[in-house]
Amino acid sequence: MKFNHIAILGPGLLGGSLALALRERAPQCRVSLWARREAAVEEARAAGVCSLASTDLAQVVEGADMVVLCVPIGAMPGLAQQMAPLLGPDVIVTDVGSVKTPVVEALAPLLKRFVGSHPMAGSEQTGLAAARSDLFEGTVSLVTPHPAADPAALEAVAALWRLVGCSLRTLSPQEHDAAIGLVSHLPHLIAAALVDVVCAQNPGAMDFCGNGLRDTTRIASGPPEMWTEIVATNHAVLGNQLQAFIARLQEVARDLAGGDDSKLKAFLTNAKIQRDRHIKPRI
Repeated sequence: MKFNHIAILGPGLLGGSLALALRERAPQCRVSLWARREAAVEEARAAGVCSLASTDLAQVVEGADMVVLCVPIGAMPGLAQQMAPLLGPDVIVTDVGSVKTPVVEALAPLLKRFVGSHPMAGSEQTGLAAARSDLFEGTVSLVTPHPAADPAALEAVAALWRLVGCSLRTLSPQEHDAAIGLVSHLPHLIAAALVDVVCAQNPGAMDFCGNGLRDTTRIASGPPEMWTEIVATNHAVLGNQLQAFIARLQEVARDLAGGDDSKLKAFLTNAKIQRDRHIKPRI
């Protein structure tokens, strides 16, 4: 599929990386970029990541084939309301939000050709300065259409993510939130809790940490405002998942207290087997 003009709303890590990837992989495609602040617009212009950067939403989306929302999930409904009267009937809209059920429920009634999506790419770093043209290469993008979504719009959104290097999986918004709660949102809370426990018990121990703690807690350096919004929005799913995690740790604590090395070894062995089976080393 050929894209002629893609408008990206939000010049952060994902929006900036998408612009860079399109510049490399679809040089014929015009990329326009909207930002709320003039300073962000000036940064995008200086970086040369797009054909047009502006705080004027109408100017950015004018003539676009597709609009990609790369703003915080809480800002999406309001922005969709502003944008809806500006779009022609054939314009496709997607997003990169980390929680899908409330986004799809809010945006599908406002935007006729909206298809939710979530590329599983990112970093603890933020902003346009951290953007990379290869950020999406080798990752999975989860497409989460509304039940009444236009099949042609769904295929166009899938084509966009394939273009920038993603493989595709299609899930319902509810399936997405349950799965991503386990593999993204829950790990972030666990990483933050681990940092909190270590620093409360012995902050000086952080001076001696090696790759184990460094790797396990890397994601805790992510932007707190963004992650507060994500975990709060997915709170219903995360509440049950946190309780399951706490219950598993309590089992391990009982095994440790009881001196049952066989149960401890079985726990660690199973974890190694499952991780090695499902997560392949990065090349």
